[in-house]
Amino acid sequence: MNHYRRPWSFRGSLALLFLFVSLILTKGLNAQQAPLPPYQPTKAEIMERYSKARVLDSIATRSIFKATVHAHWRQDGTAFWYKNILKDSVSEYIYVDIVRGTREKRSIDSLPKDTLRSRGFSHPWSRWADFSTDSLSPDKQFVAYIKDGNVFVRRVAGAPAGGGTVSGGTANEAGPVQFTRDGDTSRPYGALAWSPDSKYVVGYHINPVEDSAVYYVLSSVGGTTRGQLRRHPYKQPGDPFTTYEMFLFNIAQQKTTKVNTPLTDFFGSPELHWGKNARTFTYEKVDRGHQRFRIIEVDAETGATRTILDEQTNTFIYESRLFTWYLPGTNDIFLTSEKDGWRHIYRVDAISGKEEAITRGEWIVRDIDSIDGKKKEIWFSASGMNPGEDPYYVHYYRIGFDGQHLVKLTEQKANHIVSFSPDKKYYLDAYSEVNVPTITELHRTADGKKIMEVERADASAYLGSGLRLPEPFHAKGRDGITDIWGIVVRPANFDSTKRYPVIENIYAGPQASFVPKDFTSRYGEMQSIAQLGFIVVQIDGMGTANRSKAFHDVCWKNLADAGFPDRILWIKALAAKYPYVDTSRVGLYGTSAGGQNSLGGLLFHGEFYKAAVSSCGCHDNRIDKQWWNEQWMGYPVGKHYDEQSNVTNAWKLRGDLLLMVGEGDNNVPPESTYRVADALIKAGKVFEFLPLPGSDHTDGGPYGRIKRRDFFVRHLLGVDPPQRNL
Repeated sequence: MNHYRRPWSFRGSLALLFLFVSLILTKGLNAQQAPLPPYQPTKAEIMERYSKARVLDSIATRSIFKATVHAHWRQDGTAFWYKNILKDSVSEYIYVDIVRGTREKRSIDSLPKDTLRSRGFSHPWSRWADFSTDSLSPDKQFVAYIKDGNVFVRRVAGAPAGGGTVSGGTANEAGPVQFTRDGDTSRPYGALAWSPDSKYVVGYHINPVEDSAVYYVLSSVGGTTRGQLRRHPYKQPGDPFTTYEMFLFNIAQQKTTKVNTPLTDFFGSPELHWGKNARTFTYEKVDRGHQRFRIIEVDAETGATRTILDEQTNTFIYESRLFTWYLPGTNDIFLTSEKDGWRHIYRVDAISGKEEAITRGEWIVRDIDSIDGKKKEIWFSASGMNPGEDPYYVHYYRIGFDGQHLVKLTEQKANHIVSFSPDKKYYLDAYSEVNVPTITELHRTADGKKIMEVERADASAYLGSGLRLPEPFHAKGRDGITDIWGIVVRPANFDSTKRYPVIENIYAGPQASFVPKDFTSRYGEMQSIAQLGFIVVQIDGMGTANRSKAFHDVCWKNLADAGFPDRILWIKALAAKYPYVDTSRVGLYGTSAGGQNSLGGLLFHGEFYKAAVSSCGCHDNRIDKQWWNEQWMGYPVGKHYDEQSNVTNAWKLRGDLLLMVGEGDNNVPPESTYRVADALIKAGKVFEFLPLPGSDHTDGGPYGRIKRRDFFVRHLLGVDPPQRNL
């Protein structure tokens, strides 16, 4: 029988091949799109996880070695020693001789005793001064003091005449001179400060304000059957401040002059900076509301004033990060400002008021260590200058007063911590990332040249235990442009074919950024929670510090935002990269501002967050401390305070909530949490509540941390935690 065979067709075969490949690809894509099954442990598996977590917690705190070098320098700066703590708490001592270029182990008895600790890269300074009411003049001729609320000056007994006139027009008489007569104990004069040449005293007519008290009851004080009432003064947003009216007292002329300047009605009496001629001084004034900063010059002879610098903003000036430095013997004032959108260093001429930018660019100055008037150099740290790395990584630099000759002291792509020898000829550079162990190097300060590697952290035991290092991760924020950075902590030996619930460790306080950047064994609670079967993350959303001014400004009068739009996008981007991240089961926890944020997640974004543990939260910014809340929420207190309150919005609660509060919290008043509880009850909401007898401002302590872990196991994994009452 003859069979007809159809002629071979290239086009037909190609079509069949295309169809076959398409079916395979479609099947593969459908497989990729299908979500992984959720991680749903059995009761037995959870019991095993709790048991292993306790073991790993113990291992984590004692399995990374040689990560920190605390140098003890010889006084001549030629050598130093440090101690390493090794396995089983064994100590070793290392001696580094810079001249010989050697590093060797030593016995403790052979180490030099005349050593000094290296100093970190940080410049201590203050904008406000603590003055004494009894004040001896610099030439030790006179004493200025307060009696019955008024200012008196008398010559020191036995002091030689000739410095000035204090009584009856003659310098030899020792009787006191009364400079004011309108002071009393309710509105006294005070905060007296002498000019360097002892010719003038600066003082203030003070209108004191006694801060209202907050109260709490300690329920479980031993030795009594009664709860103990406690109180302490506590200034809340909108509360009045003590005011200071500035006066000048001319010693020779026995003359009192009111300075032509506004009342100081915010913070205390300012630090005074006297000029080269000792006739003028400057002081700084931050207006309440944190939107205006001035440097004002005062003529001590006439009381006339002029403004050298007047910086104003539509949002806020971050007063605590405002650095100023008055170079002795010159008219130069150095300060930081965010006026161009990034925190940079400026030089101001105190005579002309002319400003010159010393640093420029889309990066920020983090801190100023020192200003060298002889070499005309500024030593500072900064972040965000280097493209292609985490913009929070800190690097160290020096630069000339003219903005030229920038020298980079730290090179490696990492976060750096620098400490100097006492004479500053050498420095130790410890650099690391959260997933890259610390390396410590010795460098020469003059040119930044590396002299030797001093130490390298040993994480082999940590990794050998099965623990995983955190992973840095970044994704685009709400604007689609800005990178949002965070870290991911996974459980040891997790199954990547299952989807794990996510828990965010949240703290969105605008005063700093909070995601760790250094290598450490103590990721603590995040790692401990992860061990129970969670992906734990920490994120710095918009509204936190250490980025651009625009990034930070998101928090302005807007603390309820807490960067949530960025955080949610970040977690979704993480899930897009790692299918084992389950965005249908997301929880969060935090303390203080983080307590406010964690509850806020359920109130304002209950469609995404499903469970929260909130500890000692500042749930209503009208109840919390004045200085912190007015800095970000502004002054006067407006309706936005009410609109963003967790108390006001308690009725919106979705998901599962555990509230914790220490009954003795003297940081955030406990009633902040109790008012939330009251509002939730009145709204008919169901929640868990854990008051902690005797505790201060806390995340819950050991007991609270157990409750937090059990809460998430129950509500995000759907398994009962261990029965602890057997």
